[in-house]
Amino acid sequence: MTALPEDRSRPIGDDDRDTAVRRLQEAYAEGRVSHEGLDERLHQVLTVKTRGELASALASLPEEKAITTSTIGAASGRIKRRGAWRVPRSLKVESAFGRVHLDLSRAVIEHSAVDIELQLGTGRAKITVPRDAIVEMEDLTTGWKDVRYKPPQGSRPGGPRIRISGAMGYGRLKIRHARR
Repeated sequence: MTALPEDRSRPIGDDDRDTAVRRLQEAYAEGRVSHEGLDERLHQVLTVKTRGELASALASLPEEKAITTSTIGAASGRIKRRGAWRVPRSLKVESAFGRVHLDLSRAVIEHSAVDIELQLGTGRAKITVPRDAIVEMEDLTTGWKDVRYKPPQGSRPGGPRIRISGAMGYGRLKIRHARR
């Protein structure tokens, strides 16, 4: 089965633009793009409107590495991450009966977006996100209990986008923003 060709006239979104900026920054850090070339391409990426124009701005860069998913799992017991831990671009958390606590408030987040997939049976889960993070949960299904999340009042833009998806059976998910 062959893939359908991408519509190069389709408009780009913020995620596409953020990904392109990150790719340019990585290419500059690796020495593949000069300082002047970086400035020129960043201007181009920030002003283009379509996928075709974006593709031409990134034409000579190496292909983007496929996103790999890191998995944290436990049949029972606790899963806990806090402090200055490195958050992968895509994280899957699997727990049948335990508690899960992910504290991203002091974690090293190198990506503009982080995808967290929860596969939880019973037990509670708590996720603490950075103060300026944007939380999305449209792809999360819950069984018995609901999700407790209150977006902050007047949050500053510019933080990472935390996308939470997956399925929860009988536990409750609590998401809160760090106070500092």
